[in-house]
Amino acid sequence: MIEVTGVKKTYRSGETLVHALRGVSIKIENGEFMSIAGPSGSGKTTLLNLIGCLDTADHGSILIDGTDISTKDKQELALLRRRSIGFIFQSFNLIPVLTAFENAAFPLSLLGLEEKEIQRRTMEILKEVGLGDMAHRKPAELSGGQQQRVAIARALVKDPQIVLADEPTANLDSRTGQEILELMEGLNRNHGTTFVFSTHDKMVMDFARRLVLLHDGLIQKDESQEPSLGASTTLATGVSTERQGG
Repeated sequence: MIEVTGVKKTYRSGETLVHALRGVSIKIENGEFMSIAGPSGSGKTTLLNLIGCLDTADHGSILIDGTDISTKDKQELALLRRRSIGFIFQSFNLIPVLTAFENAAFPLSLLGLEEKEIQRRTMEILKEVGLGDMAHRKPAELSGGQQQRVAIARALVKDPQIVLADEPTANLDSRTGQEILELMEGLNRNHGTTFVFSTHDKMVMDFARRLVLLHDGLIQKDESQEPSLGASTTLATGVSTERQGG
């Protein structure tokens, strides 16, 4: 689905040039559940932003479903993001004045769907992430884990091909972080959605089925692995009641 070839990206910081990516090539298949890991400054967030059409490469190509995104203008990239890519951020990025339902439904409203369809799809995904009975609460009335569940629902409500998650457990305690990872792993298996994380959290690295390590803008390791944390069998089909507070 995603093919990155010889990608380079350089930023200017004052008088200094920062070589964030120095020639990265990677293929990501449909349905993968993988982490792009590395220390701060390794280039992992830059790579995620390029795949997510939030930035453009200086050199090289990125193909998504066979389409070279470097040939697209800003409007075409925005349309691709809107239809095919979901984002999950470490700071949740929820709109404070909107309810959980309204935050999750927002991407569908941008697609111009009928209100009845927006209602159906939004409630369906909120129930799947364990927040069906909290749809009318605003972010301030939810725990950190619950806010991240809303963010996951918002990313998945439009049934994207790809979900990109930038440090999704960074603002969560370890127990809640594990529950969120189990939830996303279950959603990955149920929906077949490709999940790509950027992280320096060892728990996220260990949980992924594929681990790519970046260092100084270059890939140091790329290997499949057996996750060290087993996903909840309950989460494979839904969220158990005892987890809904996370």
